[in-house]
Amino acid sequence: MDHEPFLEIRDATVWRGETRALRDFSLTLRHGESVAILGPNGAGKSTLLKLLTGEVRPEANPQTVCRLFDEELWSLEELRHRIGVVMPEDVARFEREEVARDVVLSSLRGAFGRTRDMRFSAKDRAAADAAISRLGVAHLAARAFGTLSSGERRRFLIARALVHDPEVLVLDEPSTALDFTAAMGLTSVMRELLDHGHTLVLVTHHPGEIPPEIGRVILLEKGGVRVDAPKRKALKNELLSELFGLPLRVTWSDGWCEVRPG
Repeated sequence: MDHEPFLEIRDATVWRGETRALRDFSLTLRHGESVAILGPNGAGKSTLLKLLTGEVRPEANPQTVCRLFDEELWSLEELRHRIGVVMPEDVARFEREEVARDVVLSSLRGAFGRTRDMRFSAKDRAAADAAISRLGVAHLAARAFGTLSSGERRRFLIARALVHDPEVLVLDEPSTALDFTAAMGLTSVMRELLDHGHTLVLVTHHPGEIPPEIGRVILLEKGGVRVDAPKRKALKNELLSELFGLPLRVTWSDGWCEVRPG
């Protein structure tokens, strides 16, 4: 399965209301190849995510191709098991008193939070506990979700995304609202997932949070792909300065990129 496409988009146009969010958009993402996707606000990142998770479809045109896992028609239920997604706004979907373990368990029913009529098998509970342990938060599983730190909540959300053992994990702006310590902890989690062979799609505003293990970078601009290249070719002074509209200077250390005003 490695290196076969799980997402193929060709000449796609996607409208969000009256706005053409993606235009003549083409991109291929493959199993076994983790990527980082960057771009300023309005570049098309959120719309691409919605294509990837099956929430939107492109305009119907003869030349347009949009395939997920080699299928042009898909069910959201199936995609939930094949793509794990973690978004910053997911934190707000749970009641403050929700038990942290139930945040993970409820993913097995496609729900956000435990409801009274949900029943879980021993296999379900074992899968949830394994995902929680993997993220290093088993000692917090009985705590109320709202009492956890922002970094701890993010780890439970990643466990929630991993409980199905998905083929692809998508992290959207994973460091949003995290303090320095929590952000560093989350980076360690990402690197461990990459080391264990997970296919990771990292969507971010910050080149500095791209782990060294991710070698491909896609820069979006105005609803299209500006650059799709190896990391050191994509993250250059001129390209990033033009993309974000201010002078920027890129330096490298041990595979990490640091971007500062130029």
